[in-house]
Amino acid sequence: MSLSLVLAFVWMIVANVTAMFPSKHYHWPAAYVLIAVGIPLLGWVTYENGPWIGLFCLAAGVSILRWPVRYLGRWVKRKIVEPEKGPAE
Repeated sequence: MSLSLVLAFVWMIVANVTAMFPSKHYHWPAAYVLIAVGIPLLGWVTYENGPWIGLFCLAAGVSILRWPVRYLGRWVKRKIVEPEKGPAE
């Protein structure tokens, strides 16, 4: 098993343990750190092991960080469906 996959599994364990903490105020800062570490790690996994393993790790990461992904999806949908309204003419 490659080092990138081992680190991806460690990232998944850390993310799951972090999600078990009872504090509500700690979850979003922890999610930001996990995202910042996870994106380059996902690129490394994909580079070393191919796109199918990369997609599998992406799906695993999305299942762990589902709320930030939902908020991102809502934000993107709001930007696409409801374009910014300029000044009234």
